[in-house]
Order: sequence, then structure tokens, then C-alpha cells
Amino acid sequence: MAVLTVFSPPTNPSLLTPSPSSLSISYYFNNNDFTDWYSLHKSNSKWAPFSTIPLVSKQRTRTRAKSKLCLMQSQMMPESSSSSGSGCSWMKDNSSVHEKIAGHGMREGPLHSVFPTKPAEVSSVKDLFEFICSGPLIDKVGLTSDKVAESIDKWVVYGSQLCRLFQLNELYLTEPQKVRIYHYYIPVFMWCELEISRHSSKFKDEDDIPPLVIGFSAPQAVKNYASFCPGFPLPYNGRRTATISIDDFYLTAEGQAKLRESNPANALLESAYSGRGDRADPSTWPEVEGPLTAVLFEGWMLGFKPVPVEVVKAVDPQLEIINKNLEAYFDAWDKFIKSWIVIKIQDPSCVYQWRLQAEIAMRADGKPGMSDEEVLDFVSRYLPAYKAYLPTLYAEGPNGSDPEHLLVVEIDEGRNPILAN
Repeated sequence: MAVLTVFSPPTNPSLLTPSPSSLSISYYFNNNDFTDWYSLHKSNSKWAPFSTIPLVSKQRTRTRAKSKLCLMQSQMMPESSSSSGSGCSWMKDNSSVHEKIAGHGMREGPLHSVFPTKPAEVSSVKDLFEFICSGPLIDKVGLTSDKVAESIDKWVVYGSQLCRLFQLNELYLTEPQKVRIYHYYIPVFMWCELEISRHSSKFKDEDDIPPLVIGFSAPQAVKNYASFCPGFPLPYNGRRTATISIDDFYLTAEGQAKLRESNPANALLESAYSGRGDRADPSTWPEVEGPLTAVLFEGWMLGFKPVPVEVVKAVDPQLEIINKNLEAYFDAWDKFIKSWIVIKIQDPSCVYQWRLQAEIAMRADGKPGMSDEEVLDFVSRYLPAYKAYLPTLYAEGPNGSDPEHLLVVEIDEGRNPILAN
């Protein structure tokens, strides 16, 4: 079950300094006790690294910006340092060094313990710039090549933070990992930052600005895979955020049992404890200290709206009661969401394979998880709703959404973004 979490500005942060050379940009992190990103929020001092090193002046033209990037093709090799780790997050793919990477794509153990002993082959900032600009979301999130050039230092730092968050060896990112970070997570985060700025601009300086609620609608096994990433660097920008899930509003296990008993013939309303869980005890709920800048609200059916009865009956007659219940969700949830991210999938049946992968990984880690048969039974209860409501969600947007504040990200079977058809 997803829980409410609050990220606070970090203390005892990694110290960010530029390379002495003016023609290249390399970042070195003084991370004596820095094993993963989550440890950062425990400290007390504030950190604002992203305003310290402007790489390209905002007044530069596109040609001059690219020219500046071309000058920065020095090798960006990590220099000797007493501190472990390196901030160079744009690295050439080298699949020969992945023997220690776990099956779920995350490197085991703290980052500083897995760095290769030989010098790493890295790529220039110009290569990073070109790779970023080739991503399918650049236009969608309001970025241009000029804007990417102006903020390339942020991309480098964000990439390094994500590598630490996922415990990836940033010296040897695979091509899928590069795509996930630079074509997916960072562009979506930057879109969230833009939405927050637009939201704040509607208020006067003396006003108490309410948090922007950003809806994240994605099928199961996709939302868990990426939903935290749009907000991951917000604390570094001095923002306080929280994440909630529709899971937090589910009926309790007792309530689900009563619902099943009152509708014994409806298989879509059946429930079981294995893999489906119960609400956390209220005594364990974390408390949120405001004011908050943004709230990320995620869910597999967030934004679904009722469709004509004949449509749901054609998919599965058991959906009729669910279709009726959806009428209440606009006033309960959707009307509070002012910005939306919708993850679009090509085939809902992919959810089964994705959820199976997640459960296999959990079992391999010694955690309780559903069997293959339980996964099939579990996912089968969601597929009718996907088939009935996803076409309208993708064609019209979530219930009550504004097209000017809607980001649709289409992904492939590997859960990587692709150019929309």
C-alpha cells in the first residue's frame, strides 16, 4: 500500500564544485557517508546547488549555445580524489561490466563500493546535450535545444542523483537506463517544475499559496515503477512535497469483504489479502508538516470517468455498477487535481507481465509476493476496466482536466517513452 511521504530539504549534503577547467563540466561529490539518496533528507542544512553554475548564458542564441557545448568536449574523466564516487552521469554504454547488476536493473550495495578500478570511458557534454534533445518528450514538456543548453548543469546533477537513488553505477549506464533517466524521468520532473511555477504565478506575494495537486494516472506496475520520479529532486530546490495514492483511500479489508458479500455474483469486486493488502493502521500514518508546494496523487484508475452503459456492457456486464460509482469520483478527487500526467500504454495486457516481474523480484529478495497464478487472477480483475476506460482517458484526458496542463507520456513494452502515434 502506498503511504503518505514528505521530502524535506537535505542536510549534510554532497558538496558540488565545478572542474577548474572552463571548457568542460565535471562534478565531484564529497560523499564520505553518502550511500543512497534517501539519506539526504535527514540532514538539517539547506542545499541549492542548481543556481551555482550557469553553463550557458540565457542570452546566447542556439548557434552560440551549441558552439559552447562543442568546446566542452574534453574527456570529463574522473580526476583523482580522496572522496569516493563521481558526478559524471553521462557515460558510454559498456555491457561488459554488468555482472553485479541485479535482475531488476538496480546495482546491489552502496554506489561507492562498485566503481571500477580502471578509468571509465565517458562521453562529452555535447553528446549528452544531443541525446537529451533527441528524446520524445522534449517538445511536450516545453523544452527547446536552447533551454536544454542553458540548463545542462541541472541535467548532469539530476542524472547523478537518480543514479544514486536507483543504486546504478553512473560510470556504466546501459542504453535503457540512459533513456529512462534522460528521456523520461528528468523531462517529466521539469514539466512538474513548470506547472508549479505557473500555479504559483496565479497568487500574490502575500497570499498563502495552496499546494498544486498533480495527478499521475498510470496502470499498475507502471505507476509503482515511476510515480515517485516526477518529484524526486524537488527537495533540492527548496520545495516540500508529499505523495499519496488511491490505495490510501481503499476500503479496509473488512469493508472489501462486506462489499464482496453484498455483490456475490460480481467477480470484479472479489478481494483477497495476498498481494492486495489492507489500509495501514492510522497510528502508523506519517504526519505532514506544511506548507507544501505540491502533492503528487497517483493511481491506476485516476481520472477515469463514466462512459455510456452500452460501452461497459460490451466489455463486461459486471462493470455496470463500477461505471455508476465513477460518477462520484470527480467531486471526491478529480476536481482538486489541476495538473495531470497520464502514462499511456499500447496494450493493457502488458500489465500482467510487468506485475509478474515485480512479484518475481519481490520473491527473489525474500519478500512476500503473489504466485504466478495469483498474479494472473489479480490482474484479470483490472483488465476489463482498462479496456472500458483507457480509450476515453487517452482521447479526452482525465475527468475535468485542462489540456494546457496535461502531459501524456506514451510508453512501450519496456516502459520507456516513445513518440506518440
